Amino acid sequence: MKFIHLSDLHIGKRVNEFSMIDDQTYILTKIINIIDDEKPDAVLISGDVYDKSVPSAEAVTLFDDFLFRLSQRNLQTFVISGNHDSPERIAFGGRLMNQSGIYLSPVYNKTIEPIMLTDEHGSVAIYMLPFIKPTHVRAHFPEATIESYTQAMKIALNHLEVNASQRNVLLTHQFVAGSERSESEEMSVGGSDNVAVEVFAAFDYVALGHIHKPQSVGRPTIRYCGTPLKYSFSEANHQKSVTVVEMGAKDEIEIRTVALVPKRDLKELRGTYRELMAKNYYDQLNLDDYYRITLTDEEDVPDALQKLRMNYKNIMKLDYDNKRTAQQMLIEGTNEIETKHPLELVAEFYELQNNQELSREQHDFLQTLIETVWEEQR
Repeated sequence: MKFIHLSDLHIGKRVNEFSMIDDQTYILTKIINIIDDEKPDAVLISGDVYDKSVPSAEAVTLFDDFLFRLSQRNLQTFVISGNHDSPERIAFGGRLMNQSGIYLSPVYNKTIEPIMLTDEHGSVAIYMLPFIKPTHVRAHFPEATIESYTQAMKIALNHLEVNASQRNVLLTHQFVAGSERSESEEMSVGGSDNVAVEVFAAFDYVALGHIHKPQSVGRPTIRYCGTPLKYSFSEANHQKSVTVVEMGAKDEIEIRTVALVPKRDLKELRGTYRELMAKNYYDQLNLDDYYRITLTDEEDVPDALQKLRMNYKNIMKLDYDNKRTAQQMLIEGTNEIETKHPLELVAEFYELQNNQELSREQHDFLQTLIETVWEEQR
């Protein structure tokens, strides 16, 4: 059985105030072309279909067109909601769409019935688990201790009673510990939203969404396919692709990728203003691409952005790298805030202010307070 694994389409996204709709329209057509070449049995779309929970009309229209084109192929399509999506909006019309081979994940309600596919090797169970937070799972398992994303995921998956004798595929949308992130992804302080890879042991293939760089985590068959387009300059060196999964008998899985070439790439250029504006330099480039330009001139160039746009019409970002900016970076130092737990940050601040560590009572109070704040945000 063959699958095409997609995720994180982020339809309707704007990157540095540039709308990506035209680029997304182009790349979704390229994906349809790959599907026509590969002839998969199913397409797996693992969340973040849209970039906003209330997507624009043009974003909804584009995804509707993509689903319609998929429905015309001889395949099944499975779609779950991600953290950027409204699960209720993704689920809308799901029971009607099932008749067209389009399966949309319902809002998480504890019970997840697998969709069964069959081939010459037997049954394949497809489980669709949308993005969940501990509070979502706690609402259905009030008797359980659920304080972390790992505990929430473990309880949600254990409740499925997966049949280990058959092939099982899971679509889900979470940060799995050990994966490599990009700037365009939402970060939680201290990695509080990480899920341990061990919770997926029962599944032959885990089609993950959330991380924008294609990668496997823990084992080859627990995989992020990545975004179809680059959504930040931290992804400038990524090779975007779709993941093709070919599943034979139990424990026989082959995974490969098919490269995606965008209509306009995200690229980074560096040099002096004079170097970058030299005709023999920019004539070698695709000037329709999106650019981040870093000027190395010691003095700021007056109206640099407007002047550069005479040749580089799609400049998304302009920076300087010189002695002045280097000094500023030295003063600012290294920012480690995103890597630390909020309790650790408060404890460090308290010790600096009071020249003593938090007491156990203070520590416990702060931990409870932080968990309460997080709960209100979930």
